[in-house]
Amino acid sequence: MAPTVTLSAPFDTDRDQPGAGVLECCPLSEGPLDAPDAQRLAGMLKALAEPMRLRLLSHVAAQGCAAVCSCDLTEELGISQPTVSHHMKKLVEAGLVTREQRGTRAHYSVIPEAFAELRRVLDLG
Repeated sequence: MAPTVTLSAPFDTDRDQPGAGVLECCPLSEGPLDAPDAQRLAGMLKALAEPMRLRLLSHVAAQGCAAVCSCDLTEELGISQPTVSHHMKKLVEAGLVTREQRGTRAHYSVIPEAFAELRRVLDLG
C-alpha cells in the first residue's frame, strides 16, 4: 500500500484542533521507483521530449493496432525518410514502438504495455 501524502491547508485558521491545517489526499503513486524502472521510464520520457517524435508517435498510435509504413509518415508530416528513420529509431530504442521490416519498407506499431506503464506512473489524479 502506498503512503498517504499530507499537505498543509493554507486556508485553515483553526490550528488548535487535532489535525487542523492538514489535508489528507490520495496516494500520488504506487510507491517509489527502483533504479532500473526509473532508468527505463526516463528513456521513454526523453524520447517523448522531442516534438517531431511526439508527432510521429501520435500518427502511429492513431492507427491503433495496425502497423504504419515509414513512407506514410514522410508524406503525412512532410519530412524526409532519413528524419523519420532517425526519430523512429529513438522511439524503438525507448521501447515505445516496434519496427518490422517488410521488403524495403519499415513498418511501425505502438507497444500498448509501454503506454499503460507511462499512464500508471504519470497518473497524478
